[in-house]
Amino acid sequence: MNTVNRNVQSSLVPPEGKCWVAISRDPLPLDLAMEWAVDPNCGAVVSFSGTVRNHSETRPGVVLLEYEAYEEFVVPKFLEIVESVRKQWSQVHKVVILHRLGKMTVTESSVFIAVSAEHRDSAFEAAKFCIDALKASAPIWKKERWSGGSDWGSDPHEIVSIEEL
Repeated sequence: MNTVNRNVQSSLVPPEGKCWVAISRDPLPLDLAMEWAVDPNCGAVVSFSGTVRNHSETRPGVVLLEYEAYEEFVVPKFLEIVESVRKQWSQVHKVVILHRLGKMTVTESSVFIAVSAEHRDSAFEAAKFCIDALKASAPIWKKERWSGGSDWGSDPHEIVSIEEL
């Protein structure tokens, strides 16, 4: 997969406001992102960190994942996801969607989602929607390296629009 440009388009520095979306080749600032997601109007913050595991469904011994993306489309897609969350869950206050690109070893975090909401049900549902929508609609691909070789991830799928979710 070819990326359009190697320059990351967003920052791992917490922004003003209630939406933090970014892609980066640097490790994700999990603690900082979780702290940023806390909102005094909210009784719940739900987070999800997707980590590199040592196997996939068909490949034991995974030692490395490498993520590539059509970078100029990723952040706009993340913003669409946030917009959809805000339409579906009015109690949501802050949303974080961060994704790493490049090479990662086992146990490193490749994706981080956090959602603050007035109540836990909305926070859980919105966070689940964020990761599911990201996996289904963002133009990000992973290549696995395992003891027997390397190849693109074993779970390819067509990218869908947010409206199809």
